[in-house]
Amino acid sequence: PNQAWVTDVTYIKTHEGWLYLAVVVDLFSRRVIGWSMQQRMTKELVLDALLMAVWRRKPKHRVVVHSDQGSQYTSHDWSSFLKSNNLEGSMSRRGNCHDNAVAESFFQLLKRERIKRKVYSNRAEARRDVFDYIEMF
Repeated sequence: PNQAWVTDVTYIKTHEGWLYLAVVVDLFSRRVIGWSMQQRMTKELVLDALLMAVWRRKPKHRVVVHSDQGSQYTSHDWSSFLKSNNLEGSMSRRGNCHDNAVAESFFQLLKRERIKRKVYSNRAEARRDVFDYIEMF
């Protein structure tokens, strides 16, 4: 545990508009240890997910945090957060989703088992359902 984490963002369609979900997954357990949902895909979305992971796990040693090359993960705030929390950034090769297969696999399961079976009226309904999937199911 707490040697390598992966992070990524996906989107969930609702009648109200998109809901974006960022997750942090521990490679050892394949569990979601941090997550955040917002109506916009911003650096705060990914920072909130990483903050939750750090708060929950309180890693004692350096942790590698792997992401894609999205603008949220290349921001100055992301780099500063990594540095100040003893985390080491790692990035996928440009345009290669296979480098982040664990996060992609979680999203595929979430969508197959929950999201594609429903039509969400609004973001709040989608949030409740995704929360239930991650934290309860």
